[in-house]
Amino acid sequence: MQFIKSLKQYGIVGAFLLICLLLSLLTPQFFTLSNWTIIITQVSINALLAFGVTFVIITGGIDLSLGSMVAVAGVASAMVAHPDTYPVVVPIGVGLLCGLLIGGFNGLVITRSNIAPFIVTLGTMTIGRGLALILSKGRPVSNLSDAFNFIGGGAVGGVPFPIVILIVVFIVCHLILKKTVLGRYIYAIGGNENAAKAAGIEVNKVKMTVYMMCGLLAGLAGILLTSRITTGQPNAGAGFELYAIAAAIIGGTSTSGGTGTMTGTLIGALMIGVISNGLDLLNVSSYYQQIVMGSIIIGAVVLDSWQQRGSRR
Repeated sequence: MQFIKSLKQYGIVGAFLLICLLLSLLTPQFFTLSNWTIIITQVSINALLAFGVTFVIITGGIDLSLGSMVAVAGVASAMVAHPDTYPVVVPIGVGLLCGLLIGGFNGLVITRSNIAPFIVTLGTMTIGRGLALILSKGRPVSNLSDAFNFIGGGAVGGVPFPIVILIVVFIVCHLILKKTVLGRYIYAIGGNENAAKAAGIEVNKVKMTVYMMCGLLAGLAGILLTSRITTGQPNAGAGFELYAIAAAIIGGTSTSGGTGTMTGTLIGALMIGVISNGLDLLNVSSYYQQIVMGSIIIGAVVLDSWQQRGSRR
């Protein structure tokens, strides 16, 4: 089973490079600077969500409310982002606060009850979608300020601002997970929660923090999406949680907890983006693209299952 473990740790990089090589041979447009700029810009939102849910999955939890948090944060921020009303920091703060509060609600219910995270966040997913529709009265919120639209559509030194945000958030999340006490606690809880409690770790406090961080990043993703499409859409973010969780699992985060890296999650998100972009360039129907993506997710979960079986032997 050491082979399977090595395959999961390093095979993702090889698979990613192999897919890139194959697509570059099939379509000359793939390996161009403009196309890669498009890929990374499109990946940025899913990657932000994937970073947040990676923290959660490592602790042994799950969050299915990511897409709804994106919608609530996007609509709420758009409502205070009209020209000549508030400075841009206000809609940003509102969007982040929405994500933080919903994430905190998830963490509170999960830590104060015996209800599984799957059930709690499934309920929050439905609640969040309803909140987004109530706030927007079922209609898109438009007429956003130029300063707000810059977040998703502007550039710094020729680099699209969403890519700048992606890089900064990745560095911060990586440092939290690998270089802080909180990161060590997150791994410890996912590895063995009872042992973590016996060691004096405040498990509930760490879990609350993790779900709030996940919500905060979902709020940021909602702001970024709303700015990119220049409209607060109450139906935005549908299905985003699936791709975010898929990116984490493809990148090596174990569904049973205790294992995962932000680097792996970033590669997983990029792989999903590259495959989607490549299939678009090859004019493959979106129907078949869904089959391909689903197959990749199943393959990643099967590989994770094999590794877990091997580690128990």
